[in-house]
Amino acid sequence: MSTVSATRPVPTAPGSGGAAPAVPRRRGWRRARPYVLSLSGLTVAAVFALPYAVMLLDALRPSRDVLATPPSFLPRTWQLGTFGTVLSDARFLSWLKSSMLVAGTSTVVVLVVAVPAAYFTARHRFRGRTAFLLLVLMTQMFSPTALVVGIYREFFELSLVNTYLALILTNSAFNLAFAIWILQGFFGSIPREIEEAAHLDGCGRMGTLWRVMLPLTLPGLVTTVTFTFIAAWNEYVVALTLIQDDAKKPLTVGISSYVTGYEQNWDQLFAASIIAIVPVVVLFAAIEKHLVGGLTAGAVK
Repeated sequence: MSTVSATRPVPTAPGSGGAAPAVPRRRGWRRARPYVLSLSGLTVAAVFALPYAVMLLDALRPSRDVLATPPSFLPRTWQLGTFGTVLSDARFLSWLKSSMLVAGTSTVVVLVVAVPAAYFTARHRFRGRTAFLLLVLMTQMFSPTALVVGIYREFFELSLVNTYLALILTNSAFNLAFAIWILQGFFGSIPREIEEAAHLDGCGRMGTLWRVMLPLTLPGLVTTVTFTFIAAWNEYVVALTLIQDDAKKPLTVGISSYVTGYEQNWDQLFAASIIAIVPVVVLFAAIEKHLVGGLTAGAVK
């Protein structure tokens, strides 16, 4: 029998006199691509940041110069005390307190209701489960603006108009469906063997949920908290309809009082708007890592 031996090319060692393989140079688009993408990203970021820069500059100029013609990007006269004036305003502080109370309480209520509901629907196949989930999904199709008349009528009959409870219940109801859907997906992705192991170790149903399931669904909880808080913080139409007492108005409704038919404090309006953004920015900065994990969970199997 003849033996056929396959020979493989032996790589040339450096310094042995052989020619090293040439490395192709990047030319054209491949070479310019990193710079073009970076420049495009900076351009998009600048476009989105421009309105906030204009708001900041308008807060640092006198109110009479905001609508002056011809307009100027930089203030002609710098007014650095506007933020101090707004922060020392008792009305603004009451609006800020109202927004924090309504948004924070609504978020807590949504979590307390959504976590058990999502956990039960993820782990149990009961009769009417699909109909329940579809009903929850359908509530997301209705806008508070379209239902504001009915909402006002309902709270009027319950004597809850001009109360924090009305805003808390409304914000909780309109954000509950999103929370149940996203948490139901997180609970459903956790293997049942983990729960069975916890039961063997002596954990009851609530103990398993609190000690095992919730830590594993932390990205989903963070995502739910973030979107619920922001939705309640930015809500305007229902608050404008239900709240008449100036001291109970949230920031979204209260800051419009700076510009009326009798007075136009544009500088204070823009300063208050900038301050209203700060809590949301701080929330994003604090939980950004978990938020990204929650949004991308399940993207790769």
